[in-house]
Amino acid sequence: MTLRPEITLLRSLIATPSVSREEAATATVIIDYLTRAGASPRRVHNNVWALSDNYDPARPTLLLNSHHDTVRPAGSYTHDPHSPDIEGDRLYGLGSNDAGASAVSLISVFLELRGAALPFNLLLAITAEEEVGGEKGMRAFLPAIHALGIDINCAIVGEPTGMQPAIGERGLVVLDCLTPGVTGHAARGEGINAIYRAIEDIERLRRYEFPAVSPVLGPVSLNVTQISAGWQHNAIPDECKWVTDIRTTDAQSNEEVVELLRSQVKYSTLTPRSTRVKASVIDENHPLVKACLALGLKPFVSPTTSDMSLMHDFPSLKIGPGESSRSHKADEYVLLSEIEQAIQIYKLILNNINL
Repeated sequence: MTLRPEITLLRSLIATPSVSREEAATATVIIDYLTRAGASPRRVHNNVWALSDNYDPARPTLLLNSHHDTVRPAGSYTHDPHSPDIEGDRLYGLGSNDAGASAVSLISVFLELRGAALPFNLLLAITAEEEVGGEKGMRAFLPAIHALGIDINCAIVGEPTGMQPAIGERGLVVLDCLTPGVTGHAARGEGINAIYRAIEDIERLRRYEFPAVSPVLGPVSLNVTQISAGWQHNAIPDECKWVTDIRTTDAQSNEEVVELLRSQVKYSTLTPRSTRVKASVIDENHPLVKACLALGLKPFVSPTTSDMSLMHDFPSLKIGPGESSRSHKADEYVLLSEIEQAIQIYKLILNNINL
């Protein structure tokens, strides 16, 4: 069976382990592939990027981005996660769906259009550490590009969406919460129980309604997901630790959300692990959205986060082959026909936008 070049590339990526922060080998695979195709790829850590041949800083620049890192394989795989087996229309393997199919589709389109007379520049970036939001992935790539004087005007982010355009995704703030108490003997009723204090503050957060609701993303969601306290049955706990998962929107910044929640608690300190994973919404009148609508595609709000959350200075649209429901599961796969369709849709979008 003769395979399309992008399928051969995807099989090579699957066969090469690339768990987040360990993607050096797949970065080399991508660089070698682009070089053989006549492009001039460059590398920032394990992020691989290239510009269209006729790059002109006077024109706007459109970023084509996906990632080549993967999660660790689930223990319940029945296929070898690094054996890129093809069965009918299915290509199995870790990272096939998330997000190797998007990466090779965007590479294919970039190579075909890199010399075309488009009214904008193309910047291809297949980046690392997306699955962990690592400091050497998109967080390193964007400053490096900015330092070279390359300004990005908008982006297509390749993730498995069934080739429907995700016009928004929620941000994420994780709070480490600490509630103090005073220890004492449980039988004597001494001390101040940190658990009871934590329960009061948790209930305050559960009842709290944020002052603004996003027209696209809806309300902020909040869930307490972990709690721990105490060291023995007969001692009043003097501290209670708990974790809160918050999915933020564009109606308030992550920093504003943290301050609003801090104003609600009576006893506890709330410390965000990070506020960098921001909500992302692209305007319905943006040329990328209009191009998708012209093709009959149906915009939606993505339930998952991606590197769009780090693209704070320019609008981005998430669209790619495969299905999000297959990601991070055993026996991950993508359909060969999905990749073929993705390449055609990506090309139609790029040939029908005017930035």
